[in-house]
Amino acid sequence: MSKMGDGYGSECHLLRWMGRHRNRLDQEVLSAVGLQGRVEWLDFHFDPSAVWPDGEWKGLDFLADDAGLQTAWADFWPQSGNAMNWDAVAWVDSGESRELLLVEAKAHLGEIASSCGAKGPGREKIARALDETKRALGVEPACDWVNGYYQLANRLAVLHFLGRRDVPAHLLLVYFVGDRQDSGRDCPDSAEGWMDALRRQDDHLGLAGHHVLSARLHKLFLPATGTKG
Repeated sequence: MSKMGDGYGSECHLLRWMGRHRNRLDQEVLSAVGLQGRVEWLDFHFDPSAVWPDGEWKGLDFLADDAGLQTAWADFWPQSGNAMNWDAVAWVDSGESRELLLVEAKAHLGEIASSCGAKGPGREKIARALDETKRALGVEPACDWVNGYYQLANRLAVLHFLGRRDVPAHLLLVYFVGDRQDSGRDCPDSAEGWMDALRRQDDHLGLAGHHVLSARLHKLFLPATGTKG
């Protein structure tokens, strides 16, 4: 997620939807992930050192009560450096089961590009985790998951890890349409405007076809203004 903007940007729009349009957001989310029940969004913690004094969930901190999972997570992924920051985290409670929902939001095309900046042993552990995830998904080993689209790659690694630990989880990728054209950013005004960039991302990561996480990876296109383009 990019820096909070004055009426623009993915963080701004996601907070608007969560705070002012919660009922419609929940309906859109449940439809996108194919679940029924109640969406229970987790509150973030306060961070007085931040410009906006709030801190996002990082890594798997929201599952801190599961000691065994945390030990396995430390074996799988580095615990130093910059952990994954989640734009939102929720549980979907159907009354019979609870499934985890991890959310990433984007408002302009430049936000989907990223590369791994880790070095040394941390980068080596990341590479092993990504390679394991690629094998599980049937992705060609030569596909580069550390350069170009690293953020989605490492989120897929989290989804793979949670599935391996029998934690039912979904990754929801929210793409806003109709954001303000600020500072020369390329902000699609329709869902179709995202498609070429997302296809390039999937091709780069080797995700063009069906894979074992397909049923737990979802896209949701939300209008920044409430009116779909």
